[in-house]
Parts: sequence; C-alpha cells; structure tokens
Amino acid sequence: MTPNITDSHCHLDFPDFEGQLDQIVANAAEVGVTRMVTICTKLRLEPQVRAIAEAHAPVFYAAGTHPMSAASEPLASTDELIALADHPKFVGIGETGLDYHYTAESADIQKKSLRIHIDAARQTGLPLIIHARAADDDMARILAEEHKQGAYSCVMHCFSSSAALAHAALDLGFYLSMSGIATFPKSQEVRDIFATAPVDRILVETDAPYLAPPPYRGKRNEPAYTAHTARKGAEVFAMDYADFAAQTQKNFERLFSKAAAYKVGA
Repeated sequence: MTPNITDSHCHLDFPDFEGQLDQIVANAAEVGVTRMVTICTKLRLEPQVRAIAEAHAPVFYAAGTHPMSAASEPLASTDELIALADHPKFVGIGETGLDYHYTAESADIQKKSLRIHIDAARQTGLPLIIHARAADDDMARILAEEHKQGAYSCVMHCFSSSAALAHAALDLGFYLSMSGIATFPKSQEVRDIFATAPVDRILVETDAPYLAPPPYRGKRNEPAYTAHTARKGAEVFAMDYADFAAQTQKNFERLFSKAAAYKVGA
C-alpha cells in the first residue's frame, strides 16, 4: 500500500495546469497524494479557485491576498474573508504574509493586510497560511503581537527562512511546511532547521507549479511530486517513509480540521 499524504499548498488555478486538472489529480492519487489544498492569492479570483475545489473531490481551497499583491489588489476586509468560510471546502485563510525580497516598498500595506488576515483566522478558527521572505523580524513580531490579542493557528508555508523565525513560530504552536526547497542539494541549512522542529508540527507541500523537487527541478511542479519532498522529510527525521507520511497526515488533519471533517456531499 502506498502511504497517503496531503499536498497542503498548491496553485491549481495557475495557467500551467489549464485543461489538465483531471490528469493532475489522477497523477497525484497514483503516488498516494489523495488530498490537496489549492490557494487563491488574489481574492477577485476566488470564484475560479472555488470552482476547482467543487469539481474535484480531493481538492480543498483557501484564499487571501498574497503579500506581493497587497499594494496592487484591493485591501481585503475581515468580513470578506470570514464570509468565504461558509463554503464547506474553504479550509484556510491566506496565503498572506510579508515579502520584502521583491516588494519591500509595500511593507506598510503588507503589514496591514497581514493583520486583517490574522483577525479572520482568529474569528473563523481556520488556519492562517503565511508566506515569509526577507522579513523575519517583522514577521516574528507581528505573529507574536497578534497571538497575545487572541490565539489562532498558523502554518509557515514553504518554510525557508531563519532558524529564529522557525522557533518563534513553533513557540506559538504553529506549523512549518516542507516544500521542494528542502530537497535541493544546497538546502542543508533548511533541512537542519526542520530537523530541530517537533515532527508533529510538520506539513508537506509542493507550492506547485513552482519549486519542483529533484528529479523534476526546473520543470513544472505538480501535487504528485509532494511524495518526493515527503521522502526527503522522512530522511531528515530518520523515519520510515510510511511513518513520516502518517505523521504528516495527522498533523494536517489537526491543523486543517475542517478538511479532515469534510464529508463528500456535505
């Protein structure tokens, strides 16, 4: 039996997958990726992302305003995000966060947007999905400040930041998600950070169509390739693949409890 795993973060609405979603979902199922969360990064595109989740049984979705779009897209409201949570397959808030690598000039609006998303996560009980790049100090500070205002759950998606940010997030009870970056030969530092984390706080993802792991590096990523990242994760934690896969499933279902509770036809 192939162990089941979940691609906790992908972008199935991107043009890379146009007209191919049935095959993409089938490819994933063949290697044990029996569930995936597709992420809407611009709220005006939420209807088409929702439609993908509605059309494909293994697909759930989340929505928010990506930090790199925070200045060019309308500012989300807490009420707008909360309203999306009425959908049975809407399971997370985001992705949101801070990106000072590409869009440092919009730091102020990014921080405002981030706090709105955190408030929505707090009020809905759905996990916050965080993108963090070159903004570790502000990210750690805001996550902690907001947590003091009221608890919420969170995953640091595609984690490749500093050990300090990893431990700041873990100390708040948050999760780290392992992407194809963790499989790259030059990513030993990232692997070392994951190795210091509790294994019950680890998720796996693709961030497809980006960051394909070897042997597909440089090509389009897809949810099926989560299996390659999960196998590297098993090595990092010195676990059998089946045991690591089972642990990440438990972790996903603990954090994304709405997806775990979903029943077909609900």
